[in-house]
Amino acid sequence: MLVNVSYNNKEITKKIDEAVGKPFTLKERWAMGGIGSPKLFITESSVEIRNLLILDNNRDSCNIELRPKGIILRFRSLLETFALIIPYYKLTVYKGDLAIYSVYRDNHFVKVQADTKAVQKFFRKMLDYKADNAPTSIEDL
Repeated sequence: MLVNVSYNNKEITKKIDEAVGKPFTLKERWAMGGIGSPKLFITESSVEIRNLLILDNNRDSCNIELRPKGIILRFRSLLETFALIIPYYKLTVYKGDLAIYSVYRDNHFVKVQADTKAVQKFFRKMLDYKADNAPTSIEDL
């Protein structure tokens, strides 16, 4: 689900919370050592996301927020903020050549550079959390 989250819209917030869960509490964030990624530079993306990113001349970047049942990948275009909502059961991550991570949800994807240890550490944390908390059967959804 690709949505514009620039404005405080209760319907969109409700859909996001249903898909990936409510944000972690401050205590949980502290215990996890943080839930946000460092700044990630986008090298490639799906057509729909690319069409949003080419509207401005800034360097394409994004960040990822962990949630209890999924992740939110946020990026900016012009003065708008967009979010790709990915539940863990739809999340697929590939590590490619030259330190590139690919994050997929159905027909949307974003490829980001993993050129620092902090980025690699965050992806390891995200994949470990997914492995521990992703649903194991259809009843868990």
